[in-house]
Amino acid sequence: MSTVERKVRSLVAEDDGMREAIEVVLDHASDGEVKWVDVREEISSGQWGRLIEKGILEDGESGFALADRAGIEDGLESADASGGATSTGDADAPEGTSWSKWDKAAGLATVGLFAGYAWAPVRQVIAGAVDVVFGPLMNIVPFHVVIMVVALATGLYSTLLRAGLMDMEKMGQYQDRMKDIQERRKEAKKRDDQEALDAIQDEQMEAMGDQLGMFKEQFRPMVWIMFLTIPAFLWMFWVVGYRGSEANYQLGELVIPIAGQAVDWTEPILGPIQIWIVWYFLCSMAFTQLIQKSLNIQMSPTSA
Repeated sequence: MSTVERKVRSLVAEDDGMREAIEVVLDHASDGEVKWVDVREEISSGQWGRLIEKGILEDGESGFALADRAGIEDGLESADASGGATSTGDADAPEGTSWSKWDKAAGLATVGLFAGYAWAPVRQVIAGAVDVVFGPLMNIVPFHVVIMVVALATGLYSTLLRAGLMDMEKMGQYQDRMKDIQERRKEAKKRDDQEALDAIQDEQMEAMGDQLGMFKEQFRPMVWIMFLTIPAFLWMFWVVGYRGSEANYQLGELVIPIAGQAVDWTEPILGPIQIWIVWYFLCSMAFTQLIQKSLNIQMSPTSA
């Protein structure tokens, strides 16, 4: 359902007199535009103002143009089909995203991977497998470069997974629906229309499912991202030495501007956060932004 269609349906639901006003405007806008002098004998100035305020009429060349004739007509038809009910209910709700068996399997596997942080045997197995990939780099380049490579890899697949698994248009539909409800609630408060406020309150309760839908859209790619990232983190913990345990590589010391002296990679730098973790997140954020810009990937919801 388009934004114009939803606004028309909302206007008709709140005030059935707006149906006739919209039909009058459609009849006089045969060439796509209509002037106030053409319809002032048939509709009130208040109705005319509501049409402009809601964006159903927009500035034209010689008068006001219809924002979307097809959307306006569809809005009248859907209002007729719903019997003039104020609540748009599930008809406006975007269709939810269902998780495939692979998504669920990745979710279960991710939960299992968290055991690696607490159970050494699991950590050893996972880190040993990842070391087959990144271990050879440790003999070629310094550890800070290896972390940059890991951050580049995680930033690349994180961006691609979010772009491929999260429907930005659907996220925009969720946000548009909630925004439309808030706008109608504000207008009903201005009119002191308690009946409309009660109906909108019921619609808000029904729309709470949108919050769950948005959470599912956001969490689905996160499951896959964690499924791939946790092993990399366990490997880096294994390299530097997990919670005081012996490091599996000789990393040496490094000089950083913040500390101003040679420090170990496990040295806390931001509270309990160790240097290698800070370096990883700095690299990850930088590479993620570069990847999004270079691939022109949109990471914010788009309006309907």
